[in-house]
Parts: sequence; C-alpha cells; structure tokens
Amino acid sequence: MAELVTVDLESPIARGETIIEALQLRKPKAGELRGLVLSELTRGAVDQILELLPRITMPPLTSAEVEEMDPVNFAACASEVIIFFMSKTQRAQVEKLIATT
Repeated sequence: MAELVTVDLESPIARGETIIEALQLRKPKAGELRGLVLSELTRGAVDQILELLPRITMPPLTSAEVEEMDPVNFAACASEVIIFFMSKTQRAQVEKLIATT
C-alpha cells in the first residue's frame, strides 16, 4: 500500500496567487488519529475526515480550506483515506470488483 497518494482536484483550490491542482495524502500515523473515532473514520464520517485531512495533506491545507472544498474533491480525498485503513485482502477484493465493472 502506498504511503502517499495523489488526488487530482476537479476544482483547484486558490490560496492567494497560488492554485493547488492536486493534493498528496500521506497515510496517517497512529498519533495523527488522536481524538478521532476510528470506526467513524473508516465509514467515511464527514466530521472525522474534515478533522484528519489538514493533518495529512501536502501541501498542508488549513481546516478552513478543507471545509470549503468542492464536494467532488472532498469525496475523492475521503475515498483515499478509507483505502488507507483497508487490509491487503480488502483492497484486493475492491480492485477485483472494480476490474469486473
């Protein structure tokens, strides 16, 4: 499993004169999960993902920037976060399902 994934943003994030067109998400370490409810995070609970993303995005996003994300961008990031918590067997099953559709 990749420790780092890239998410291409459908709606770039403007930060002053800088335009962010892609984010890298780093697989979180246990300490970065402090204060989060793991079962809710793995189910994709929005409040949990909102709290985690500023901790694992590169370039680092502020909480306000995450809260203002386009829903398509947010969903793409949330999907990658959920994949970080899947076992190899679970990932293989998902990949198999995707390949057959």
